[in-house]
Amino acid sequence: MSPTVSATTPGAVLWAPRPAQIEPTRLAAYMRWLAAERGLRFDSYDALWRWSVDELKSFWQSIWDFFDVQATGSCEPVLGLSTMPGAQWYPNAKLNYAEHVFRCASDERPALVARSEDTGTHEVSWAQLKRDTGALAAHLRTLGVGPGDRVASYMPNRPETVVAFLACASIGAIWSSCAPDMGATVVLDRFRQIEPKVLLAVDSYSYNGKIHDRRELVDELLLELPSARHVIHVAGPICRAASHRPPAWRDRLSWQDSVVADAELQFERMPFDHPLWIVYSSGTTGLPKAIVHGHGGIVLTHLKTLALQHDLRPADRLLFLGGTGWIVWNLQLGALLTGASIVLYDGNPAWPDNAALWRFIDEQRVTLFGCGAAYLINCMKDGLRPRDLVGLESLRSINATGSPLPIDAYRWVYDAVKPDLWLASISGGTDIASGFVACAPTLPVNAGEIQCRELGVSAYAFNDEGQTVVDEVGELVITQPMPSMPIYFWNDPDNRRYSESYFEMFPGFWRQGDWIRFTTRGTSVIYGRSDSTINRYGIRMGTAEIYRVVEELPELRDSLVVDLEYLDRPSFMPLFVVLAPGCVLDEALKRRITQQIRSKASARHVPNEIYEVEEIPRTLTGKKMEVPIRKLLLGASPEKVTNPDAMSNPRSIGFFVRLAEELKTQLAH
Repeated sequence: MSPTVSATTPGAVLWAPRPAQIEPTRLAAYMRWLAAERGLRFDSYDALWRWSVDELKSFWQSIWDFFDVQATGSCEPVLGLSTMPGAQWYPNAKLNYAEHVFRCASDERPALVARSEDTGTHEVSWAQLKRDTGALAAHLRTLGVGPGDRVASYMPNRPETVVAFLACASIGAIWSSCAPDMGATVVLDRFRQIEPKVLLAVDSYSYNGKIHDRRELVDELLLELPSARHVIHVAGPICRAASHRPPAWRDRLSWQDSVVADAELQFERMPFDHPLWIVYSSGTTGLPKAIVHGHGGIVLTHLKTLALQHDLRPADRLLFLGGTGWIVWNLQLGALLTGASIVLYDGNPAWPDNAALWRFIDEQRVTLFGCGAAYLINCMKDGLRPRDLVGLESLRSINATGSPLPIDAYRWVYDAVKPDLWLASISGGTDIASGFVACAPTLPVNAGEIQCRELGVSAYAFNDEGQTVVDEVGELVITQPMPSMPIYFWNDPDNRRYSESYFEMFPGFWRQGDWIRFTTRGTSVIYGRSDSTINRYGIRMGTAEIYRVVEELPELRDSLVVDLEYLDRPSFMPLFVVLAPGCVLDEALKRRITQQIRSKASARHVPNEIYEVEEIPRTLTGKKMEVPIRKLLLGASPEKVTNPDAMSNPRSIGFFVRLAEELKTQLAH
C-alpha cells in the first residue's frame, strides 16, 4: 500500500503488508510453531502480545525453545524471583553469547561487510571472523584476562571491534566501549569506574574526509587508567601510512601480533546473569550510570527483538548507522545471532556527498537499514530523493530511533525512498539494550506512530497517580520484569542508584523517563524525555557531563542546559551561562564554549544557542532545576512547574518565563 494525500493525517495508514509479505516472516513462523507445538493460536498481534505478558514465563520459555538456545543446567525455574528490581531469570542455566553467534556460521554469506572512509569496503567471512576471534581470545588469556575482567575499547565501527567483543564474550570477560569521537573527560568518567585490565585503542580515525588524531588522547587515558596493564593498538589512517611510526603508548601491543597465532575458539558457558558488557546511560547528576547486562538476557532478548520484531533472516544484511558508544552498535551485533550479516559503516554518511550512504545501501544489498531519526530528517530537508538515484531493490525495512520521527519524515520516506517499504519508528534504550515499543512485520504503518509494544514487554502509560491511561500522555512504565533489564549497576553494591533510577516514582514498576501516549489500537507516540537526559542524534548524554567540561572555563561561573524536543519540530538545545565578573559573552567566548564541548564531551551536543543569565534556578538543596525549566520552555505554565518557596533564588525564574513566551511566539509562526 502506497501513501495517499491523507498521509499527513496523524495515524493515517501509509503502508500495510500483503499476505505474501507476511507469510515468510519469522514472526509468522513463530506463531505457526506456537500452534503446532503449544496448541496456542492467536488471531492478531495484540492477542499474541497480551499472552506474552499475561503468561510471562511460558512466553520466554517459548523463545528459548523456538530458537533452540544452547545451555547446560536446567531451564527451571524460568523466573526464580519475579520482583523488580531483583528479578532472577534462569538461575540454574549456563550459556555463552559468542557460542550462539558462531553456531550461525555460513560459507554462503559474509559475517561482516565493512566500509570506512579511508580504506573502502571489504567483506569478512564467517571463517575469518571465527579464526580471528579465537586468536585474540587466546592472546587475551595469555595477558591474564579471564571471566569477570573488564576490557575497554576506544575504537570505531570496524571489524576489529567486533572481533574484540566476541573474543571477550567467549572467555567471559566484560566488554565496554566508547567511540573515538568522544573526548577524554567523557571517556574517563566511564572507564575509571570499571577499571579495565586491557584497553583497545585506535590511533586515529577518518570522518567527513578528515583524519582525527587520537594518539595524545589515548596517552591521557592510559595515564588515568592505571588498571590497564596493556593497550592493544589498532592502526588507524595515521599509522597505516608508511611514514608514521606506531605511538609510544606504555605497554603497547599491536593488533597484528595479538591475532597472529591460530587458536581454537573455545566458549566458557557462564551463569545466565554473568556480565556480558557494561554500557552507560547518563543521569543528570554525578557520573554516568555503568549498566551491566548479562549473557542470557541479551541472547534471549536479541533473538526475540531482531528475529521476530525486526524480521531479520539468515540471508539479510543489517546496517545500523551509529558509533560504538551508542547502544545500537550492541544491538546490531545481535543480528549475528539470527544468522544475518551486519554491515559496518564507519564515517560520515553524507561524505563525500549527501547521497553516499544511499548508494552504499543499494550497492551492498542492505535489507534492513537503521538510523537516528535525525538522519532521515536531514535527508528530507536537503531535498534528497534516493529512489531517483538508486534502485534500492533489496531494501525491505527502515528503522528510525533516537528521537520521535515527525509525520513529514514518514511521508518523505514513502515518497522519496520507496513506496513499498516497512518504516518502523522504534523506542528502547541503553537501559535494556533493545526496545520497549517498536515494530512487527505483520502490522500496518501509521503516520507518526510506533507500531506496537514488543512481545514480553508489559508497557503502559501511567499518569501522576500511577493509573494506566490510554489516549493520554503519561510516563512510560513497565509493570513486569524483562530478561535484558540490567542485572545491576557497576559499583552500586546496595542497588541504591539502580532503584532510584527506575523505581522511585512508581515503586515496583520500572519508569523509563519517556512521555508516551498509547492509542486504542495499541500503537504509541513518544513525546520526548520526561527527565533531563539529553539524547541528540542518537547519543545520550547527561547534563552533568556537559557542565563538567563547560564549567572548566574560567569565564563561566555556572550553567544549565536543556533539550527542547518539540514533536514534529527539530530539537533545540539552549545553554544558559552565568559569567564570572568582568567577562562578556561575545562571539569569541561563544566559540570557546562550543569548542570546549566539541573537543571534551561530544560534537553532537554543541548547543544551538547560548544565553547569558544572572543566576541558574536552583532548589533549596542547591540542585539545578533542569526538568522544570525544560517543561516551562516547552510551554507549561510557570505555576505548574515551579514553586518559589522551594527555590533558593526564586527571582532567577523571570528570565526563563520571558524566554518561554518568546519561543511560543516563534513556534506559532
